Amino acid sequence: MPRWKALPEELDPQVREFASQLRRLVDRSGLSIAALSDRTGYSKTSWERFLNGRLLAPKGAIVALAEVTGTNPVHLTTMWELAERAWSRAEMRHDMTMEAIRISQARAALGEPGPNGPAAPSGRGAGLTTAAPGGEGPRDRPRVPAQPSSGSGRAAGHRPGPPHTGAPASPGGPDRGRGRRRTAVFVAGLVGALLVIAAAVLLTDLGGAGDEPGADVAKSPTAAPATSEPALPAGVKCFGPDCTGQDPESMGCGGQFATTASRATVGTALVEVRYSSTCGAAWARITQATPGDKVRISAGGESGDGLVNADKDAYTPMVAVAAESEAKACATLTTGDEGCTTEQ
Repeated sequence: MPRWKALPEELDPQVREFASQLRRLVDRSGLSIAALSDRTGYSKTSWERFLNGRLLAPKGAIVALAEVTGTNPVHLTTMWELAERAWSRAEMRHDMTMEAIRISQARAALGEPGPNGPAAPSGRGAGLTTAAPGGEGPRDRPRVPAQPSSGSGRAAGHRPGPPHTGAPASPGGPDRGRGRRRTAVFVAGLVGALLVIAAAVLLTDLGGAGDEPGADVAKSPTAAPATSEPALPAGVKCFGPDCTGQDPESMGCGGQFATTASRATVGTALVEVRYSSTCGAAWARITQATPGDKVRISAGGESGDGLVNADKDAYTPMVAVAAESEAKACATLTTGDEGCTTEQ
């Protein structure tokens, strides 16, 4: 069974060549994905994505790979820069394609209206709908023929209205408008007075009835009590008991947040206790193993098991621990060999 899956057919040729070069370096080093993750500080899941062409590795991961494989970082970085440009161009083409699809769907949903929107309704009174004074709703404004000018500036039988001042006339005449304004001023003053009274009562209740100086002043709120759970870094999704039974990689506890607490050689396999102080948890890992070999982590009455597959390595779910010394990893090989880690 080949170690690597076929790279996606849609990959840019430059990105495909770069991913193939990364695979050759890993093969030449003899490192498993788990060992590569441990030595570079990038998770096993991330390296699987890098090496299978699903994600372009960041520059930091490339420099770390060069260090652990003894490769010239300058040449590898040059290849990465070319691949990064090709990856960016591919993403831009994808974004433009998706944008065109969304625009097409939006136009189809709107029925392809013209640039000036739907045409205005035709017929009598079109474009002459106005709002009636007093909020009575829209009504048709009659068409008024142009008035012939005369020496007096008046049309026959037409009485000119008051001069336009820029403000709408109050229904019912100027007296009613002034009355409404006086009413509004009175209501506003009454509301303001009520607010002042309510504020005074509220401050008196908050201050209490004590005779001590400053007893009538509201006390400042105290700070909320600190929680026992520490603030987790970005990407870390659990801590302590919440991590028990969870996958360390998917919870973000592996990679740079994990160290090897203890290890032992069982037959030809290496079994380790991996510990993350960030997550307050530990798990077992076995490498250089044979498909069918088993590994177990145990601590504080909790345990988890892992089974080696074709990758010749495996790791268990996590168990919560207060200290790295609490956890123990044991391996059972298909050859019948058994063994456990001891505290370093």
